[in-house]
Amino acid sequence: MEKLPKWTASDIPSQRGRSAIVTGTGGLGYETALELAKNEAEVILAGRDKAKGAEGVKKIRNSVSSANIQFEELDLASLASVQAFAERMNKDRQSLDLLINNAGVMTPPTRKTTKDGFELQLGTNYLGHFALTAHLMPLLRKGQKPRVIHLSSVAHRNGAIHFDDLQFERHYDAMKAYAQSKIAMIMFALELQRRSDASGWGLLSIPVHPGVSRTDLLLNGAGPNSPAGITRRLLGPILFQPAAQGALPTLYAATSPNAKGGTYYGPGGFSELRGLPQPGKIAPQALDTSVASRLWEVSKQLTDVDFDKIASTN
Repeated sequence: MEKLPKWTASDIPSQRGRSAIVTGTGGLGYETALELAKNEAEVILAGRDKAKGAEGVKKIRNSVSSANIQFEELDLASLASVQAFAERMNKDRQSLDLLINNAGVMTPPTRKTTKDGFELQLGTNYLGHFALTAHLMPLLRKGQKPRVIHLSSVAHRNGAIHFDDLQFERHYDAMKAYAQSKIAMIMFALELQRRSDASGWGLLSIPVHPGVSRTDLLLNGAGPNSPAGITRRLLGPILFQPAAQGALPTLYAATSPNAKGGTYYGPGGFSELRGLPQPGKIAPQALDTSVASRLWEVSKQLTDVDFDKIASTN
């Protein structure tokens, strides 16, 4: 695959006149929103924690005096919250240019569920974003060269879609459940691009990953005082790249005129763990179009959202 020239946040073109929704108020979501605001995009930072969201918006406004940014409440672990958020957006807005499906949870040690009874990681990381993207399709289709960016992970390499136990009800394995949610995000991104191309929706749908970055996601997984949490906290500054660098593949996919729909971007260093944006390697099982199509249909049933019908409505 062709290598990209060195690309950093200083290469982001002006985003004046473009609007963006970024899910997740901390870590990568915050850094992504900050850079978009610096480059004059209108940004909606969406998350479930009002206090954290307000703090993120305040920090960005302190850093960028001209920032056009606001917080909106959105709990991806609740389909009702997703629908309510989307209804507000569809009522208040004429269009949307950029949706960044960034928010996520990672490896809770015991099985937890969303308000709708989904395994927490699948429900938050994937199904919530699937429903959100569907509900926002009318706005995206009216956007200027609209893009949807989907956050995956190097963990997708070990992922599979466990249709026989999708919610890990029989045997919960935190890392397998996380990997499933992240391979689902890649398959969703690729399937959305295929359907957009076939149906003329006019989207670029792009999967990305941040390598291994210093964010709360890693610390909050097994718990900050678990052996893994302590190791990550102590060795993180050495092994993991800063969140601002981890956000670069997202920002490249979101803003570069050279970013391509259906191409996976991540850090270009050793094993894609750190470094500047480059095309990444998608695990072979994530390229199975029959599994992706089945996942799409199952996702429509689970979320009770007819993605194709909503997307095709003029």
